[in-house]
Amino acid sequence: MKKYIIAFALMITSLAVNAQEEAVPVVMETPKEMQEDLQQVLKPTYGDYYEGLSKKITFDRMIPPYGLEVTFDKTVHIIFPAPIQYVDLGSNRIIAGKAETSENILRVKAALRNFETETNMAVITEEGSYYTFNVKYANEPEKLNIEMKDFMHDGIATNRPNNSIDIYLKELGSESPRIVYLINRSIYKNDKRLVKHIGSKRFGIQYLLKGIYSHNNLLYLHTSIKNSSNVPFDVDFVRMKIVDKKVAKQTAIQETVIYPLRAYNFISTVGGNQTERTVFTIDKITIPNDKKLVIELFEKNGGRNQSFVIENEDLLRAEEINELKVK
Repeated sequence: MKKYIIAFALMITSLAVNAQEEAVPVVMETPKEMQEDLQQVLKPTYGDYYEGLSKKITFDRMIPPYGLEVTFDKTVHIIFPAPIQYVDLGSNRIIAGKAETSENILRVKAALRNFETETNMAVITEEGSYYTFNVKYANEPEKLNIEMKDFMHDGIATNRPNNSIDIYLKELGSESPRIVYLINRSIYKNDKRLVKHIGSKRFGIQYLLKGIYSHNNLLYLHTSIKNSSNVPFDVDFVRMKIVDKKVAKQTAIQETVIYPLRAYNFISTVGGNQTERTVFTIDKITIPNDKKLVIELFEKNGGRNQSFVIENEDLLRAEEINELKVK
């Protein structure tokens, strides 16, 4: 009987011990402790950031850079297909600047001899193309004069969207510089004369307005200069201004100057018996009935200046551009 009592006591003790081992006390965490635990889980790790919660940048989103060699004793010149709007240098190991007499040529050279670490450079041009370069030092660069292509004609399909699209410039507002460039080029190539009553002709020089076009809050003015003389016509500048139609005597003339945003194929000289055309891009404007838009062409060191007048009804009849048909 004594044996049974001892065995029963041992069994009760064993059950009590097991119950104590299986019981897990429940501890309530404070909000601060929970936040710290969450941060430990989400802390950045090598490789994928935030344990896969961030999206990887895939190679189809990468803009392929060009390799560029520079040196200290020579200058590398890069010729772009449009005026340069923006240049960024990765470090002070290189220096760059636009050529003094040109808007589309960039000079690049090393600021230090034999720098070892590779750097980079980015360029944005007026028609909205983006170029990027990886730059390294070379005692004798293989290429000193480089001509960049318009990405529209690069021939590399994957480069076009990566380098040319979705780059906007402040002065063009919501319009893409690429679209503005294509519209200007299309108007110039088509060479239609939609307006036949606006122009001037003096001293063997004829200055015409061939067409007015409209697209996305911008106006495009297609002009032509015909030189029927044997003497070249050197263009000094073109001025656009809105003035009062009738100005009383001893009254100050009120005028508003219009600055073109773009000038496609703006020429500096029209040779003897030659014709040149330019397409100007300006902000969309309307003119009150008592005012007019005057466009003036001035000859450098000469007196064969020209001017013509655009009325508000002419602007309202502007040809609407369908960008889907622009080539």
